[in-house]
Amino acid sequence: MTTMTTVLPTPGSTRLRPVDARGTRVDRGFWGERLNVNREVTIPHGLAQLEASGALGNFRHAARGGGRYVGGMDDAGLTFPFLDSDVYKWLEAVGWELGRGDDAKLAADAGEVVRLVTSAQQDDGYLNTFVQLSGHERYTDLQWGHELYCVGHLLQAAVAWQRALGDSTLLVVAERAVAHIESEMGEGRRAAIGGHPEIEMALVEAYRATGRESYLAFARTLVERRGRGLLGVGRLGSRYWQDHESPRTATSPAGHVVRQMYLDCGVVDVAVETGDEELLQAAVDRWNAMWSTHTYLTGALGSRHRDEAFGDPYELPPDRAYAETCAAIGSVMLAWRLLLATGAERFADAFERTLYNAVLPGLSLDGGSFFYTNPLRLRADPVTSGVAPGARQPWYPCACCPPNLMRTISTFEHHIATVDGAGVQLHQFASGTIETEFGGAPVRLRVETDQPWQGAVTISVDSAPAEPWALSVRLPAWMRAGSARVAGQPVEVDAPSGALVMERAWSAGERVELEIEMPARFTLPHPAIDAVRGCAALERGPLVYCVEQADLAGGTRLEDVDVDIGSQPALAAASGLPDEVQALAIEARVRRHGAVWKHWPYAPTTVVETPAGEATTVTAIPYFSWANREVGPMRVWLPISRTGKEVSQP
Repeated sequence: MTTMTTVLPTPGSTRLRPVDARGTRVDRGFWGERLNVNREVTIPHGLAQLEASGALGNFRHAARGGGRYVGGMDDAGLTFPFLDSDVYKWLEAVGWELGRGDDAKLAADAGEVVRLVTSAQQDDGYLNTFVQLSGHERYTDLQWGHELYCVGHLLQAAVAWQRALGDSTLLVVAERAVAHIESEMGEGRRAAIGGHPEIEMALVEAYRATGRESYLAFARTLVERRGRGLLGVGRLGSRYWQDHESPRTATSPAGHVVRQMYLDCGVVDVAVETGDEELLQAAVDRWNAMWSTHTYLTGALGSRHRDEAFGDPYELPPDRAYAETCAAIGSVMLAWRLLLATGAERFADAFERTLYNAVLPGLSLDGGSFFYTNPLRLRADPVTSGVAPGARQPWYPCACCPPNLMRTISTFEHHIATVDGAGVQLHQFASGTIETEFGGAPVRLRVETDQPWQGAVTISVDSAPAEPWALSVRLPAWMRAGSARVAGQPVEVDAPSGALVMERAWSAGERVELEIEMPARFTLPHPAIDAVRGCAALERGPLVYCVEQADLAGGTRLEDVDVDIGSQPALAAASGLPDEVQALAIEARVRRHGAVWKHWPYAPTTVVETPAGEATTVTAIPYFSWANREVGPMRVWLPISRTGKEVSQP
């Protein structure tokens, strides 16, 4: 049976290989609940919204040979030509979900969508409802048309259905669509690329699923063409779509964040399948530059709204953060590929941080509304038009993020564990079972943990090969201290090493008991991040915390709160959130700045004593859970409490 996983490198091409997700089951705890909400609420909600938005209707019109394209027009009057991709992402999510377990209603609904997609394809294999219904000429707007992008998502959905269900219906449709693109711009034909990378990684996965060498060759061709200026400058410049420099030589991320993430996913896939170490190292170098100078504390990416782009190094304003949900999803996709390619646990750390703090905030706790952008601060009395800031929406005219969340959460089980020639590696912590094999013999592990709320992780070995093998458990980058016992005996835990590696002849019934200490901690920003200089953030375990206006006493403004970073936060309850959500109580002061800076926000260097302020205790909640109550001000970065002088008005 085909291994069920999102990314399946050819054996020997990467340091690590993913475990077949059929053998991984998360059915309780934090992630069990998230998976259940996604399956029972979010995915059905997505189908209803695809119908209401007209995305499904576009396929019906295309199948009939005519009709008006409904393109999610926004307030500026823009029509989005890529709504087909939202349908494909939803289908991918459903394919993985049906692979996790039967659901007659979901299968029937998805089957109807598959029939719609199939019927809309033209006789020569071309498939894009925007072009088919709008009368645009094929492949004439490669900058913005998203034709290759949409086929890429179709391919990924097709691979999901083939791997999870053994159903190749979508794969036949996708292969015909790819053949049409290849006939136009394959090797030896028109030298062209799409404005939004995506098809590159999809082609490599299709190669892995089908064995068609032409798919890998085409993916490599598209990667090698980028950086030659084939897309022109456009209104945002060639950096916008990473067409300013070859992926072989570019050392830092550039332009539109999602495009960069998707491109580098394809770059890594091509590199490992072709053994191209130079190309792989270039992707690692860009990741290093991105993670060290362009990434928010939450793992989010993108500081500029105009072009949804990276800003300058350390340009990370909390209130103006674009931090698109899709960018965070692209980041975890890339981190997973780099983990497989290199075996370095720092990519699993990045995956964890970004998933909890930049992906999950994009979805409400009840599973029915979404964030497109994820700022780290919401000011009081923001100037806005239309939708109130801080309010998740049931859907968006540009709806790329909601179905992207659905497919990402549905594949969480794919990213928990890997295997290599030495044994099995556990990278993410969730309660459930992992079944795989080593040396031809079955391995079955049971994991119990209350992470992200508590640090204890217990791994029970239910079955194992007779010969010695290594069980490796990631020691998170946020870990400062901890202890472990193996089969009842204490073992040394070296937190900076990144992993606890235990090689032995395991016997059924033996357990690993890992206790990771999880005190709350204050975090300071790099001095070059000007926007939050003089501030601190609060973290505990893998979670970033924030303070919401909803948790402040009446009359207290969030802008007047300073925190004491010399105090030790304590666990607390969060009013109005599910019982399992653990909040933190932090010591703070409320300083009524408005009385000093009343008429003019600037002053000469005359100084007065800073008001002592009122001592108080402030409740902080996990950032992923913000905006699930009343909409109001929120801050991740809080001013550090201080004494001394404050500038007065003249």
